[in-house]
Amino acid sequence: MSATVAPIRVDLQLIADMVQPGGRALDVGCGDGALLAYLTDFKRVDARGMELSQAGVNACVANGLSVIQGDADTDLRAYPDDAFDYVILSQTLQATREPREVLKQMLRVGKRAIVSFPNFAHWQVRLRLVFGGRMPQTASLPHKWYDTPNIHLCSIDDFRALCGEMGIRIERAIVLNRTSRPINLPPLLGNLLGEQAVFMLRRD
Repeated sequence: MSATVAPIRVDLQLIADMVQPGGRALDVGCGDGALLAYLTDFKRVDARGMELSQAGVNACVANGLSVIQGDADTDLRAYPDDAFDYVILSQTLQATREPREVLKQMLRVGKRAIVSFPNFAHWQVRLRLVFGGRMPQTASLPHKWYDTPNIHLCSIDDFRALCGEMGIRIERAIVLNRTSRPINLPPLLGNLLGEQAVFMLRRD
């Protein structure tokens, strides 16, 4: 166990709080392993990671984390059913080629899935697109249209609708403001004022 772990982003902390101690978790698109380290050190979770970038894998392995190089769109299929209690996809769903299939595989591999993503229906995004006439850039969507990794942008309402179509149960939904703090709003206002969201899902 590491002696210390640096504080993690607020949205990652919210995800970590959804994970019960002592379980098994797979973090897909784990980046530098900040969430993995937190789950391992503070929640005694058997946490594994999958990361597309070699730099991310190297950083995780250098810190003693169990991470493999892999692609959410293709490599989740290699895991057996119910291999994990939780499969986590943080700020990555919008960058996948087949988001629907990725969700399906997450809920096959894990008993629950935790997904976070930026909300393309946030009021600032709407205003910048309507009045500026160009693809918007915000704190949650910082890239220009020609170099963004995001290829399937969605709103919070879009995601809820997809879960309904797929027969996925939403156990918990947290809408976050621009500082990644939770805001308690009805769905209509959440879709307008939320800059990002975190969902915990399970098979219905």
